[in-house]
Amino acid sequence: MNKCKYLIMLLFGIVCSTHGQQKQEWEHRIPKEAFPPTALELLKPYLKNAKRIRFYQEKDGQKVSFESKFKLKRIFYSVEFDQKGVLEDVEFIIAPYDMTNETWETISNYLETNYDRYRIKKIQQQYILNGTAKTTLKQAFQNLILDTNNFEIIIAYRTPKGFKEMELLFNTSGKLLSKRASEPQKYDHVRY
Repeated sequence: MNKCKYLIMLLFGIVCSTHGQQKQEWEHRIPKEAFPPTALELLKPYLKNAKRIRFYQEKDGQKVSFESKFKLKRIFYSVEFDQKGVLEDVEFIIAPYDMTNETWETISNYLETNYDRYRIKKIQQQYILNGTAKTTLKQAFQNLILDTNNFEIIIAYRTPKGFKEMELLFNTSGKLLSKRASEPQKYDHVRY
């Protein structure tokens, strides 16, 4: 009987741990009025000269957040807030040559050794909340290279059953921080 309980607990743990690594994100566009007012106030100075301004509500499992996407000075930004309007992170699309050579070399070595026939779909530089929201926003919009930055990379790679997507998060030295399988989406939102 004890072996049976142990086996059931082990199987339950495996199922829970693999489910937690699956990215099932869902975004839908919302009107500006539905966006948290405190978040709008923080973004106000940056949205003055921005183009293609969009607002989204995002659900990732149990977590609900709000995201503003826009283009400013030829760069596509994505600024994410929680339900109360507290800044979570700022991301913008970059190319591999925007990273240091050492960082890109470390990341590409990781990709080469761990994924067969992969293709990079998107690379984003990520500024997580570091200090105050105003400081983090200022650093992100000045495109400062900081040790606290991360790089989020989405790849498509080959498996025996076809192609899959993976979201990888690296720090500025190229060390893998996290990875999770990503479900291809039907896009009701701008992809940046």
